[in-house]
Amino acid sequence: MADMVNSSFGQPEQLIQTLQNLKPSSVLSLAASYFKGWQTWQYVVTVLLGLVVYDQVMYIYRKGSIAGPSFKVPFMGPFLQALDPKFEGYLAQWASGPLSCVSVFHKFVVLASDRDIAHKVFKSPQYAEPCIVPIAKDLLSHKAWVFLTGKVHVEFRRGLAPLFTSKALSTYLPVQEKVLGEYFDKFVAISEANKGQPTAFMTMFREIQCALSLRTFFGDYISADACQRIADDFYKVTAAMELVNVPFSMYIPFTKQWIGKKVADEVHEEFARCAGLCKKNMATGAAPTCTIDHWVLNMLESNRYRERIAAGEEGVEKPVNLIREFTDMEISETLFTFLFASQDASSSATTWMFQVLAQRPDVLDKVREENLAARRGDRTKPFDLDMIESLIYTNAVVKEVLRWRPPVIFVPYLALKDFPVTPNYTVPKGSMIIPSCYPALHDPAVYPNPEYFDPDRWITGDAETKTKNWLVFGAGPHDCLARRYVPMTFAGMIGKASLELDWTHHATPKSEEIKVFATLFPMDGAQLAFKKRKWD
Repeated sequence: MADMVNSSFGQPEQLIQTLQNLKPSSVLSLAASYFKGWQTWQYVVTVLLGLVVYDQVMYIYRKGSIAGPSFKVPFMGPFLQALDPKFEGYLAQWASGPLSCVSVFHKFVVLASDRDIAHKVFKSPQYAEPCIVPIAKDLLSHKAWVFLTGKVHVEFRRGLAPLFTSKALSTYLPVQEKVLGEYFDKFVAISEANKGQPTAFMTMFREIQCALSLRTFFGDYISADACQRIADDFYKVTAAMELVNVPFSMYIPFTKQWIGKKVADEVHEEFARCAGLCKKNMATGAAPTCTIDHWVLNMLESNRYRERIAAGEEGVEKPVNLIREFTDMEISETLFTFLFASQDASSSATTWMFQVLAQRPDVLDKVREENLAARRGDRTKPFDLDMIESLIYTNAVVKEVLRWRPPVIFVPYLALKDFPVTPNYTVPKGSMIIPSCYPALHDPAVYPNPEYFDPDRWITGDAETKTKNWLVFGAGPHDCLARRYVPMTFAGMIGKASLELDWTHHATPKSEEIKVFATLFPMDGAQLAFKKRKWD
């Protein structure tokens, strides 16, 4: 064979020179002669085989030395499994190595189960940006602040920081107390209508958290009808955000992605309307009572400062938080991301909290005793920020639920360029890199007996010092702004519930099995029954 090549073309250099001198017409002529006489099916099969080989070779090349299937199902990979993800599958994937991978529809996905690699991804905005899932920007808005980086992102976060100060948090509590009271009555009514028999309360926990968020964000600017409509429909946005989906499905009527986009657009419009109402109200000098009020108040104070400086006034006191003017749609997009980030996560945590407390009456008794003492025996006394933050055991219960059943198990990022996450592996540009939170929160070296629910590990143990493993709220420049707001809200909720309600959990074979719907839920939907608590 070598002799034939050499006799025809001489040395390799001559072969290269000959190939370079070939004219396109000559190449086409050679190809035409080669394929002459082929039937259509032969062309189709050849093209398909070529694409399969290319897809497989690229997967193997990107996979390198990390864990993952040796070969992938042509084109779609584990797409069918992704439609109905199993928690056991995630556990197996995390256990397979600090880095593992899959490839779906030629989208390469790397999962990081190692705590330190997760931190590296969270803290490397020059290499990766949050993407949630590929369709996320179309649903949340391409200009949503969570997708911003660098100076623009820092500026946006600075504008949001005052929404989570002690002063702001204190103003949210009265409306939350009211919402909780209304929904606790609903819980009791549902159980009474069902004659005390257990009901799957997961859907109601989703609804109460949606109402809490919307009233905290918008106060009375949003109507009761709008709250109910959003509570009924918002889960469809989450359902649309599958980790992988059929390409262009958002443009195919009645697919989950098409429905999710329709719901998202309607919610954006409602939130922008509320922003406009708020600006008009706050311009009259009204006191802030909700999240959007505090944000607009900061804008008004900043605008007045700039106007006075522009007018040449001297000695003007600079606002503590000097921010720019945000448009109604920017406010809408931001609070939409707040709702998206909180809705499923808070629904999951609420579900597990009520189930866990019902399963562990000794824990519930301690919560009840502590909350009654904090109110000096007055069960009807509304909670305030100082009271909530003084509840050592109640807050330990909240932290243990968030650790034991973390409402965020991973956060998808997109590699903006080749990302050397370890000395031996580089995530290819354009791939998804997904740092996982669950393994760090269940690391037996950090949290002894991690599958055991133990609030005391936060009081008498050293769990409080293990900050690097506390990935419930992420880390780095895109960590959760609500890391103080969330525990406060849950402590207030279970504290109030402990004084006003009694509830029981009716265990089923599915109670401890985990359903994955963006986050973690009991497979049976949390079978509970509520009644008003009677005090002696």
